[in-house]
Amino acid sequence: MSDMDKPYVPISCSFYDYLEQAATLGTEAEVEFKEGDNAAKVVSRIKTLTIKDKVEYMVLENGQHIRLDFLISFDGKPLPKAC
Repeated sequence: MSDMDKPYVPISCSFYDYLEQAATLGTEAEVEFKEGDNAAKVVSRIKTLTIKDKVEYMVLENGQHIRLDFLISFDGKPLPKAC
């Protein structure tokens, strides 16, 4: 089963609110996320947060879509484990 086929696990509600605030303010930040068995990093702004097939994503200005449950950290702030 590939990572993209794994069931979505909703992220912490407070962290989602933090991402919404960053998107609204246009905050440029380092986004660290799981990519297969590795971690990847990109510096960008959140263009929008969206849901597709019951999975939440952040869409970055560069067009990249990142599953929110694949986030490791945003702007150095680690993703909490539960809502």
